[in-house]
Amino acid sequence: MSGNIFDAPIETDSPPAQFASRGDHPVSREGIVNQTGPIETNKFYANLFLGTRLNPAWTHPYSLAWLAGNSNNSWGMSISHFEASDFYSGSSPAYVSNTQMDTGAGTQEYYGTAQGVHHMILSAAELGATTDLTMDTLTGFAANVNLAIAPGQTPAMTFPLVQGMGFVTGVYHDSTPLISTGLYFNGVNGLLYAGNVGQGTYRYNVTLNDGHQWLIYITPSSGTAPVLTALNSTTIIGDQPFTGTVQIAKNPNASIPFAQIYDNSAGVYPTGGAISGSVTGSSGSYTLSWTKGGVTSKPLLMFALPHHVESMSANNYAAPAPAMSKMRRQSVVTQKTLILLQTTTKGVATGIIGDLWTMTEPDLPVTMGFSPWSPTSGSIDSISSTAAQLLNQVAAVELAEDMDAQTNLDSMYYAGKGFAKFAAMIYATANLGNNSPLASAGLVNLKSNFSRFVSNEQQYPLVYDSAWGGIVSDASYVTGNSGADFGNTYYNDHHFHYGYFVYTAAVIAYLDPSWLEEGTNKAWVNALIRDYANPVTDDAYFPFSRMFDWYHGHSWAHGLFESGDGKDQESSSEDSFSLYAMKMWGKVIGDANMEARGNLQLAVQARALSNYYLLQNDNTVEPSYIVPNKVSGIVSHPPCPPFPSPSPGCRNPN
Repeated sequence: MSGNIFDAPIETDSPPAQFASRGDHPVSREGIVNQTGPIETNKFYANLFLGTRLNPAWTHPYSLAWLAGNSNNSWGMSISHFEASDFYSGSSPAYVSNTQMDTGAGTQEYYGTAQGVHHMILSAAELGATTDLTMDTLTGFAANVNLAIAPGQTPAMTFPLVQGMGFVTGVYHDSTPLISTGLYFNGVNGLLYAGNVGQGTYRYNVTLNDGHQWLIYITPSSGTAPVLTALNSTTIIGDQPFTGTVQIAKNPNASIPFAQIYDNSAGVYPTGGAISGSVTGSSGSYTLSWTKGGVTSKPLLMFALPHHVESMSANNYAAPAPAMSKMRRQSVVTQKTLILLQTTTKGVATGIIGDLWTMTEPDLPVTMGFSPWSPTSGSIDSISSTAAQLLNQVAAVELAEDMDAQTNLDSMYYAGKGFAKFAAMIYATANLGNNSPLASAGLVNLKSNFSRFVSNEQQYPLVYDSAWGGIVSDASYVTGNSGADFGNTYYNDHHFHYGYFVYTAAVIAYLDPSWLEEGTNKAWVNALIRDYANPVTDDAYFPFSRMFDWYHGHSWAHGLFESGDGKDQESSSEDSFSLYAMKMWGKVIGDANMEARGNLQLAVQARALSNYYLLQNDNTVEPSYIVPNKVSGIVSHPPCPPFPSPSPGCRNPN
């Protein structure tokens, strides 16, 4: 195992030859420029290159949306942030009649936030009806959004979008700041000049008519800073074009000198993120390192989610005042602050000062194998003779079922579930029931049926999509139905679908190691894992970690579909199973880095799921009126309400 478990590629070869390659994916790479190689399909910013391109991207705690002239006559980016008091909630009649007897009268079925509320809007005076939006540098943690006056021109503005960014930053290229709001500025104009806050950065304070204060920072990279003036109760403009940054942040409490903490990091902004990690025994850690632009001598201010804070190696708090000296700024490693901002579905985010975060997971599930397992009891590798007798009776019946009928299907998802069921039964029969003849006969049948998929001769074969960089079903190409097999062709649910195949292959290889040396069995399985859980960023064929989001601590199932609620996921159990399958495959093929990543991801995910998905009575992250439900049916950025009808653009969880 290498020192950094994210340094070792699974493979570097092209996908096996049985995957036909085609570059005519139904979804074009709209507006993506200067980007060669694989593209992330399931990340937070995808709405900005999909469909209308008008749905938001959630960086948490902020969300951003391109207005394209549809609100305030602005062609800039809307910035929204909602308090918990802004959430709406509700329940369907069926839920009330069938559920509240158990959960309590105050329990709600869903909650969410309003759409189309533009608290602040960051734009340039030069932008207008010909404005062109492009994107570049799309990675696992970040992307750039560029706004040009017209197609083909140099951008007037660039927005570096990074998950958890402390400020919304507009990088201006010889253009004039234009700042507005979909609400109103308080008083005559609500704009107050605070002056130079250090190293050439100037701050303005603005208060909206909802009572919340926002901070505006201007940092020229050369020349003088434009002076901001309020034109009216909704619009602020600079007095000249400039090159530099305008940054906007919400001050959670204007009566506390939080602005001084923002001051210390104003002028610098994140441009991207990278992950590294290591595992020793049953303990693991991972570090998120942020790259910087602007005044890089300053430390970043970023926002961490609750599951980060629980495991973060940052115990000291940065006081609101006094402001840190330049030397102190440069020496800061990682500090929590008292700045807290509500997110949509991930509780309250904590402001963190520092250019990297390190999180530790002390209890990795390293002892988990194919046998039944729990954190407290470990693996159960033997059962009583009575239980074994019953197991063999059931296995004799189930392994006599028509495996071909249950796996030779037009769906990777359902075929995979069928294979995993039979694989689990065969393992249990061999290792717990000690019935080698029955298990061996089942294994022969399993390998025979599984070979149909390895040979890529199933009803809808898989293809390598060179447009985006991934392995997809050809079902949508053939049928024209984007929802075929739950949208697999459009990169929906790949970890769900392929995880079942990876698990089945791991069981086969465990029971018959020679299977790994036959044909392309090993390469075929590795290709599926590279599609949904690739650990490296320089793979020529697959993007980094397509499904699992290392910022959120769980995967997003939603692929190349625009959606009013952003990315979502409705099955935490299948998400976990895909990681477990990868861990076990790594174990049986001797890939220690893959096994270690699987163990680390399972631990990180367990922490995230306990905060956001599987809700104990003492959960303080999710709203109190949601916790009695015990489990989240579907998690997105603001959730899609199922009743009376989903919001426009929300994804049908089915």
